[in-house]
Amino acid sequence: MRRPPLRILDLSGSPEAIGYEHGSAYADEIRIYTDERVRLAGSEFWAGGRLDRAEVLDIAHSCLPAHEAHSADLYAEMCGIAQGAGITPAEAVVVGGFTDFVDTVRSVVGGPHPLEVQEDDCTAFIVPDARAGGQGFYGQTWDMHDSATDHVILLRIRPDNGPAALVFTTTGCVGQLGMNEAGTCVGINNLAAADGCRGVMWTSVVRDALARASAAEARDAILQANLAGAHSFLTFDGSGDGHLIEAFPTARPFEKLEANALVHTNHALWDEALARQAPKEKSLMANSARRLKRAQELLDRDGVTVDDLMALTRDNEAICQVSTPPIHIESSGAAIMRPRTLDFWAVWGLPSRNDFVHVSFAP
Repeated sequence: MRRPPLRILDLSGSPEAIGYEHGSAYADEIRIYTDERVRLAGSEFWAGGRLDRAEVLDIAHSCLPAHEAHSADLYAEMCGIAQGAGITPAEAVVVGGFTDFVDTVRSVVGGPHPLEVQEDDCTAFIVPDARAGGQGFYGQTWDMHDSATDHVILLRIRPDNGPAALVFTTTGCVGQLGMNEAGTCVGINNLAAADGCRGVMWTSVVRDALARASAAEARDAILQANLAGAHSFLTFDGSGDGHLIEAFPTARPFEKLEANALVHTNHALWDEALARQAPKEKSLMANSARRLKRAQELLDRDGVTVDDLMALTRDNEAICQVSTPPIHIESSGAAIMRPRTLDFWAVWGLPSRNDFVHVSFAP
């Protein structure tokens, strides 16, 4: 469907103030989104067993100490979101980190991983400087269950302490991908973990990495995090340095950007990560492999431009996912970043049906 231009929320001040303003600005929407996420997290479909609301939130509450230990500032911001929106900090864990949180829930429930789980989210890529006229790019689609598309926003954050950042996210969530004013870019793909635990949700890991001065520092922050679930993380900066980490709670193989584009979708590539990846439904595995191959084909060239990358996110052969039953996964948006020039482009909704907007660090 056709969406309005991307919603942008300007936030500044202390972590508590940033969170409270975010939560209060979208309070009604966050409460609706939270109720949906808590319900899904306790369903047999996602959890592998049925849990009531109190049981789901008890698991979420048990993850709060890991968040506070990981980053006191981001914990304060998350609690500020909760206060502003009228939800609890435990509910903020669920709405802000759902795809990791369900890894945690499944580890608590035990038993076999439910093969019906349908997580097939995002196509991400780093284009090296040498293949983009000396100014490389980070970009990705952000794919999720189509019910999440309504909640996409962009945060333009200027904290009292730390670099300003442009953060693509959803309402109630501290951040999902973005770029800071030093040119450090951080993005993700979802992976399904068989080794989930009570830890830090990926969204706080993204924001913590976005407080770093370089791609290597962001990588190291990800390698050291007490992860609750699995994601691949990609980091890139204006010097042309880039990294890809397949980050599971108990394994973190990674690769450095070299001459060719780094591309990742929703399945592990290294043996160390494969050993910890939960079973993946056959059609979703085929979809992830198809998107990976298609993106690699489109990026195997010199002279890549931002228009080429916008076209890649709109590719209807494999990459731009349109919601269809029974899976209902769609490309809810996309972002492209050029850290050497601090250019940032993003789109709300299907890239094939909506327009990218250029977002600056200045309001």
